[in-house]
Amino acid sequence: MKHYECLVPGCSWKTHAEEDAEIVRRASDHLRSAHGETTIRPSMIEQIKARIGDEEKASA
Repeated sequence: MKHYECLVPGCSWKTHAEEDAEIVRRASDHLRSAHGETTIRPSMIEQIKARIGDEEKASA
């Protein structure tokens, strides 16, 4: 299981999913709905991917 915390400072939104692609989709939707982003730039996608963690590593 993968996990992700929002990259916007002060935002406590988190999600978990089996696949990186699902986390990227959820994080993109969150940026649009919660933070008013109208365009998700490739650099934002790369930032999201860089922040995806693995549950096994997080709990070890």
